[in-house]
Amino acid sequence: MQSTKPTVDSLFMNQSQQGMEAFQTALHTSIDSLLTEWKKGKGPYSGILPGKLADSVESLFQFQPSGEAIESVFQDVKDHLLPHLVNVSHPKCLAHLHCPPLIPALAAEVIVSSFNQSMDSFDQSGIASLVEERILKWLCEKFSYGDMADGTFTSGGTQSNYMGLLLARDSFCENTWQWNVQKKGLPREAHRMRILCSKNAHFTVKKSASQLGLGEDAVVLVETDEHHRMNITDLKQKLADLQADQLLPFAIVATCGTTDFGSIDPVSDIYDVAKKYGIWIHADAAYGGALVLSHAYRDKLAGIELADSITVDFHKQFYQPISCGAFLLKDKRHFGLIDYHADYLNPKEDEIEGILHLVNKSVQTTRRFDALKLLLSLRLIGEEGFGDIIDHTIRLANDVASLIDQHDDLEVINQKPEINAVVFRFIDDKRANEINKSIHRTLFQTGSAVVAKTVVNGHTCLKFTLLNPRTTINHIEEILSDIVDIGIAHIQSGRVLN
Repeated sequence: MQSTKPTVDSLFMNQSQQGMEAFQTALHTSIDSLLTEWKKGKGPYSGILPGKLADSVESLFQFQPSGEAIESVFQDVKDHLLPHLVNVSHPKCLAHLHCPPLIPALAAEVIVSSFNQSMDSFDQSGIASLVEERILKWLCEKFSYGDMADGTFTSGGTQSNYMGLLLARDSFCENTWQWNVQKKGLPREAHRMRILCSKNAHFTVKKSASQLGLGEDAVVLVETDEHHRMNITDLKQKLADLQADQLLPFAIVATCGTTDFGSIDPVSDIYDVAKKYGIWIHADAAYGGALVLSHAYRDKLAGIELADSITVDFHKQFYQPISCGAFLLKDKRHFGLIDYHADYLNPKEDEIEGILHLVNKSVQTTRRFDALKLLLSLRLIGEEGFGDIIDHTIRLANDVASLIDQHDDLEVINQKPEINAVVFRFIDDKRANEINKSIHRTLFQTGSAVVAKTVVNGHTCLKFTLLNPRTTINHIEEILSDIVDIGIAHIQSGRVLN
């Protein structure tokens, strides 16, 4: 179905009647398409694997020289795209740290995208810069940071962890050798610099070390205890060994919510060890940071205010659409280590005159007004509402662990979940790894559930990441029944089905 060539007013946001009607039509059409798909009441995924999606992809790429009517375009979207997206809002989508987004945040996305503010300079953002600064102040207060604290919104944990280690590196070089890395590059002694983290820390610690010119070998892995938290005795030993080898530990990453188990390193104990060395502590609270709003579990983050910098992701337990994260800094003066002025964007005279340019404290230039999503969510739900949701999912995780423990064919790896992740596996004496891999694949291919697969001590395991407060114990019972049925069928068949 081909339309006449559209006018400029019907293609862009503007104050004309034609522009407003075109925008409204586009929104209504997209919402109708979504509602039509959701009303079908299907599982979290269609079960179709990449090799069988080629025709659907090609159907979406049938461009017409003069464009098409919106009805035609969205018919293809309904037929070929929406049925094959993973529905993260479905109560049986339990794989990753991938949250169902809040409705007020989705509404905010429309405003954010429509105005298309860029947060790097005030003349591109207006009041949006002030709103971001204010919500960062609120966040620093929640983490018990003092008056010298500040932060910036980021794309998520990867960028925030990178920024923490970037500032730790440059601060160390400045304090130790009066060396400005921003101007001179890495000093000759940089090959001696070391970062410590637990062996369960996020892979972005090593990734950041490689991008910062230190190399993955600069990361020293500390052993963990029986709860998968950093072992303080081994941390002390590793620091002593580094000192004996004349190496230079400059940063420790405390993980506040590991990917698999949600384990939280003891930040206070790490601080007590690190303070005599003058080591920068970065708290990676991408997963666990939302506990600052918890009514019952806030104390799990005890000591996080001692960290020099903090990663927190809003597209996990703050239930914001991707992407939305923040990097917090205990002493905002360290942002000066990455400050850079461009005449066309953020000249120094603007700073003197008090004009706010947020690019001064970010490794990004163009950034979205993601703060609005969190602001509207907080206004509509309230801090108490967030706390209720977070506490509910943690209680659910403990109930789920107890339920799995009652199954003779299943084994729980973390019987007392730290946050809301439960790791477990189907038991078999001979082929447990193969069977668990096959269970994971079968659930996905049938579209009955989306769960995670991981490896613990050489054993292939399954994982429920219980972020969705709409997931009930009945949903879990149904999934567990499917898991046991699949596992037993594979044992009885004498082979693992493909």
